[in-house]
Amino acid sequence: MSLAGEFAKGVAGLGVDLAAETQGRLLDYLALLQKWNKVYNLTAVREPQKMVSHHLLDCLAVLPHVAARTILDVGSGAGLPGVPLALALPQAQVTLLDSSHKKAAFLKQAVIELGLHNATVICQRVEAWRPQQSFELVISRAFSDLAEYLLLAGRLCAKDGVIAALKGGYPYEELTQLPREFKLKHVVPLKVPGLRAERHLVLVQHA
Repeated sequence: MSLAGEFAKGVAGLGVDLAAETQGRLLDYLALLQKWNKVYNLTAVREPQKMVSHHLLDCLAVLPHVAARTILDVGSGAGLPGVPLALALPQAQVTLLDSSHKKAAFLKQAVIELGLHNATVICQRVEAWRPQQSFELVISRAFSDLAEYLLLAGRLCAKDGVIAALKGGYPYEELTQLPREFKLKHVVPLKVPGLRAERHLVLVQHA
């Protein structure tokens, strides 16, 4: 099966409605990531098939569980999950925040090449960044443990917004250490086609 066919099958398996054009742009992003990865070492996953499941489908799996007009991707790295979310949610404004100049350079290039008019790249450390507005959704994938993530990035979330973290196994221990300013909303088990590992989406709100 072609990469596009495999991706389309995975998207259908997630139960996510994505236009063929959007799926094509997501694969364009993957191709760009592969190209830059040779020089910049943005991700340890290098095989295209593995990138489809481990990166694209893994990020898109959150779509049924989040709804926001303003999204902040903390520690965006290679643009995960921010770029797939920006492509899948054209009505949302997505901010990609990363402190690495190398990664921010890739993100800026990706925004230009993919024509992502709803994405903005910020190269700063999360604790030093002072944006003018807060975000309806603050999300992160493999940024840090939950407590540290909430202490650093929680202030960037609107009072009635949601802070989301993509995790592997159910984070029992991390959940016992939630800072008291926050409360757990839900932990959603995610089934990602082609990914055998456990995945969970942790959703937190201001207490």
